[in-house]
Amino acid sequence: HLLQLAPLLLTLESKLWKLGTRVITQGIPKRSGVQVTDIFFPTIMTTLFDGELALVTGGGSGIGRSVCQVLDREGAKVIAADLNYTNAKETVNLLKDPVQHLAISMDVTKPDSVKVGLSEIMKKFEAAPTLLVNSAGILRTAPFLSEELTNFSNVMDVNLKGSFVVSQAVANAMTQHGLSGSIVNIASIAAKVGHPNYASYCSSKGAVVSFSATIAKELASKGIRVNCVLPGIIRTPMMEGGWNDDIDIVIKELTPLGREGKPEEVAEVIAFLLSKRSSYMVGACLEITGGLHM
Repeated sequence: HLLQLAPLLLTLESKLWKLGTRVITQGIPKRSGVQVTDIFFPTIMTTLFDGELALVTGGGSGIGRSVCQVLDREGAKVIAADLNYTNAKETVNLLKDPVQHLAISMDVTKPDSVKVGLSEIMKKFEAAPTLLVNSAGILRTAPFLSEELTNFSNVMDVNLKGSFVVSQAVANAMTQHGLSGSIVNIASIAAKVGHPNYASYCSSKGAVVSFSATIAKELASKGIRVNCVLPGIIRTPMMEGGWNDDIDIVIKELTPLGREGKPEEVAEVIAFLLSKRSSYMVGACLEITGGLHM
């Protein structure tokens, strides 16, 4: 009996397919490029970074750690670099398959330290990173009239010089190996908004914005895109030391969303800028502030 029904079932299936096709295609513009097979058999979703190498400085905590986790989720092989190797190792151990990634100690202010770090990367992966996130940074506060020059120099060294040293080393490695890639520098909304006692920090982040725009123009022709992000008030270990009830009040009064940001919210935007989804973005500075600066 089943054999006798087979031709009837095949005919019915064919008619249903044609009917379904007519119904579905009625809503599809003829020149949209959408195929019926795309609807019935949707493409399997892939990750943003299929095995690409990503170097994240300051990867041992805060935004840097969250960036490592998001990039891991999106298929990248992650190198967490931090002045504190223990913290970098903790980050790698949080990733899905730690042996696929690498933790290294790196002082971003010292070219020799960066060079050694890149050598470690080449030794393990036999390739240069094509994705770079300059997340290493420090925050020091002091009244301008009494601030020591050493305080200013330390902040500028890590926040600006560090971005310069690492970007230059990685960009050179990319070009030497004929690779294209993407760099994201982490500045701050402080680059646009002055704040008492933050002369060093605001200056350093403003410089990072200018630095990003400059190298974006130079490196675009070499297939390397450079962009930056301007986080607002993000609850990270760097901020915890000075966190108090007054900050909570300021957040609620000045931020339309009425809350501080989370490191992972910044990390998601960074992943977008690193990916080919932002392929026509060069020299952009995206604010991630909850509307703090409007």
